[in-house]
Amino acid sequence: MDDDYQKRRVLEKNRIRRRGIYLLPNLFTTAALFAGFFAIVQAMNLNFDQAAIAIYVAMVLDGLDGRVARLTRTQSAFGAEYDSLADVISFGAAPALVIYEWSLRGMGKLGWIAAFVYVAGAALRLARFNTMLEVQDKRWFQGMPSPAAAALVAGFVFVVDDYGIDPENVRWLAFAVTLFAGLTMVSNLKYYSFKTINLRKSYPFVAILLFVVFFALLSYQPATVLFGMFVAYAISGFAVSAWQALRRRPASTG
Repeated sequence: MDDDYQKRRVLEKNRIRRRGIYLLPNLFTTAALFAGFFAIVQAMNLNFDQAAIAIYVAMVLDGLDGRVARLTRTQSAFGAEYDSLADVISFGAAPALVIYEWSLRGMGKLGWIAAFVYVAGAALRLARFNTMLEVQDKRWFQGMPSPAAAALVAGFVFVVDDYGIDPENVRWLAFAVTLFAGLTMVSNLKYYSFKTINLRKSYPFVAILLFVVFFALLSYQPATVLFGMFVAYAISGFAVSAWQALRRRPASTG
């Protein structure tokens, strides 16, 4: 009887522990969702720099929830669905509303159409990602991922606000950035996924040096460095796709 009782206690403890571990990645997803909601609230209160930073925080938390789930082996269908729904808010609705309230509102119908194109692009991008999850090459994303598109839009708001430029003077540029981000998400461009990076693998010393330089620049001018980084990532999709197209072309025979 004592042995059976001990076994039941062990099984109960394991069941509670597993439930707690499954909760862990979803807590990161909830935190990312809160950051996206917080960005919307701050945009409504005209605190656009805080709104942009909140979207960056959501992006970091969104990257952590998947890694935590893989490290703890707690991937689940519920977690995947919850993550996608949270992404629609944090990287779809939030950036669109932030840049609309910041600059696009003054453009009338054109402004909210651009914002809607971005939201629709984010939703379609996430739906396509979920349906192609089993067949897609893990090294590449098809179309710019929604967190990067959100960071591009938020980064534009952040850097313009940081330099004290009147949003009314850059509304057409804001319009172009919003449309570009929305349409690029549903494109067929190839973007590196960074999923093949193994943190347990040794890297040359110069890699550590580059990280040090990056964080030094980030601390000196965060708005410019972050926006520049995501502009470079957005352009990389065009460069990679062009390079792959050139490699597939048959060599001309003379």
